[in-house]
Amino acid sequence: MAASVPPKSLLDKVATKLAEPAPLSSGASGSILTISGAQYSAQQRDEDLTMPTGFDPGAAALFEAVVEGAYLVAAADGTFDDVERGAFEHVVLSACNGKVGEDQLRALLADLADLYAEDGLDRRVKMVARSVSRSDQAHEVLRVSALIAHVSEGVSDVERQVLDKMAVAFGLSTTAVDDAVSDVKRALSE
Repeated sequence: MAASVPPKSLLDKVATKLAEPAPLSSGASGSILTISGAQYSAQQRDEDLTMPTGFDPGAAALFEAVVEGAYLVAAADGTFDDVERGAFEHVVLSACNGKVGEDQLRALLADLADLYAEDGLDRRVKMVARSVSRSDQAHEVLRVSALIAHVSEGVSDVERQVLDKMAVAFGLSTTAVDDAVSDVKRALSE
């Protein structure tokens, strides 16, 4: 069954929350998604340059991990149809404030779909965890994933199971998922 199109007001609210620094980040200028997205985009633009560019490959890998974590949650029910993909793209691109191009995100999502089909959920969760080196980053991946899950009528049981698997892979307790889901519900009700 195809997903229904979420209201634009919800998409815009989720995008706004995705762009905001995480509640635990003091003094950050934006969310990990926004900041690492700028580096990811720079990687794509500067591929042909040989001089130093200020590019941070760790930040670009973190962007891919954040997006993959959210993708794994979004695809948890076994479908990631055009409506879900469109909503996902809208909120991520909006949150990145034009720093990540539509074609870049679509190519990344296509790669993630291929990797998920080849490796399965458990292997992909492990790969996301490898790119997330700090506890604050792990909490942010959970927050971003929970926010994106709310685009499709909240965090379902199967999406929650994926969030729990990610928390364990990050070395966090599943109460971190409870906290992320609660923070998201609170933020979206403001």
